[in-house]
Amino acid sequence: MLKTAEKDPHPGVKYSGFKPKDPVTSHTSPPHALRWWIGLSTLAIVVLDQGTKWWAESTLVLREYHPVVGELLGWRLIYNPGAAFGLASDATWILTLVAAVAVVALVVIAFRTTQVAMGIGIAGMLGGAISHLGDRLLREPGFGEGHIVDFIDYAGFFIGNIADIFLVGSALYLVALSLFQKDPVTPDEPPAESTP
Repeated sequence: MLKTAEKDPHPGVKYSGFKPKDPVTSHTSPPHALRWWIGLSTLAIVVLDQGTKWWAESTLVLREYHPVVGELLGWRLIYNPGAAFGLASDATWILTLVAAVAVVALVVIAFRTTQVAMGIGIAGMLGGAISHLGDRLLREPGFGEGHIVDFIDYAGFFIGNIADIFLVGSALYLVALSLFQKDPVTPDEPPAESTP
């Protein structure tokens, strides 16, 4: 049986290698709706991170190890004045300023992005960055010098928190997105008509 030709939904319109039904490689969302989604996701991450830190401080004994998966994964409460692996422990104020700049930059990017895939990564990074900035500003020993609450012990190699998981995971996700996602297909510009 012969298949009939599909009817053009826009007769009389000329296309150059692109039609309305052609698939694109990325999804976009109305900016207003996407901003709301990023904002709510960011808030949820902050609440989750701060909630688990409250649990750790209320339940765990400082520096005492509680195994979850043997020696591979467990709980160990510490207060980190520095960055990852305890780096820059004597430069807490500088880390606070870096965190503040990162939050502002991520907010600007969040307002500008229209791609849902990009918004997912931005929300994860923004939630983690805001929660860490909150620790720096509001926790002991003082404003701008607060220590980060870490309690997830990865085989003694690294102790982190939920915000770290979102920061690292979202950063890797955005890198992979930039490497493997194709640019959206856009219609070619129609040739300019020559005038006699």
